[in-house]
Amino acid sequence: MFEGSYVALVTPFHEDGSVNYEKLKELCNWHVENGTDGIVVLGTTGESSTTEHAEDAAIVRCTVDAIAGRIPVIAGGGSNSTETSLMKSRTFRDCGVDGLLLITPYYNKANQRGMYRHFQTVVDQVDLPAILYNVPSRTGCALSVDCVAELSKHKNIRGIKEASGDISYAAKIARICNDEFVMMSGNDDMIVPILSLGGTGVISVFANICPRETHDIVALWKAGDIARSRELQLKYLPLINALFIEVNPIPVKEAMNRLGMGAGGYRLPLCEMDPKNRAVLHEALKVLEGA
Repeated sequence: MFEGSYVALVTPFHEDGSVNYEKLKELCNWHVENGTDGIVVLGTTGESSTTEHAEDAAIVRCTVDAIAGRIPVIAGGGSNSTETSLMKSRTFRDCGVDGLLLITPYYNKANQRGMYRHFQTVVDQVDLPAILYNVPSRTGCALSVDCVAELSKHKNIRGIKEASGDISYAAKIARICNDEFVMMSGNDDMIVPILSLGGTGVISVFANICPRETHDIVALWKAGDIARSRELQLKYLPLINALFIEVNPIPVKEAMNRLGMGAGGYRLPLCEMDPKNRAVLHEALKVLEGA
């Protein structure tokens, strides 16, 4: 299931900060029509740290209903509280998601045994395919290779979203991977490098504005057209870099709004971009003209 281009979907807001469910449905349909292979809601890009639990359930239900089984829907069930992660994951299971994205427990700085037990508790009690999410730059903690190896033995843990940006670490994770446990890139600037290590795809921020292009980078690689896949990765690299000139999802929402996609604003403490960075992003978006 964890294969291809999965979009790390933004959560669109109205001007008053409430969730724009009609826009969410529109985005879901647009992604299906434009080649996205799976939807990930309530991840980092979905601003899950500022949504309420009741909103979380409503966002997931809206997404599941809009997708209607056409592609997989994965929900971010992670938390730095194991009990909260378990509660969210049960709720999302009952909403009909196809799988879970489980981030490492941020801020607490648990040791490897604590993180192992955290994930084990959730996947023991929620019978859904789950993908681990390793992003130490955001969480302040990282899964060791040995811990990933142990977790990979659980029948419900089916892969890892690898977003450390460390290709040496990713290579060590690749040695663990098999048909039952896969690696997906969590960095848009490393799609091709992760594919070269046997990765199966990407969970992408870039796909919010370029779903077809992101799909094609993966699909071309898998079809054996490595040169074209690499060409697309490098063509869009300046834009991908600009999407992270400030903390995600500030730039990607700015890009979507610039492109007329109506993603709306942010919830504090996230806010609008610095004007200098906005200008850099707008310049980078010119690569899409005539694309």
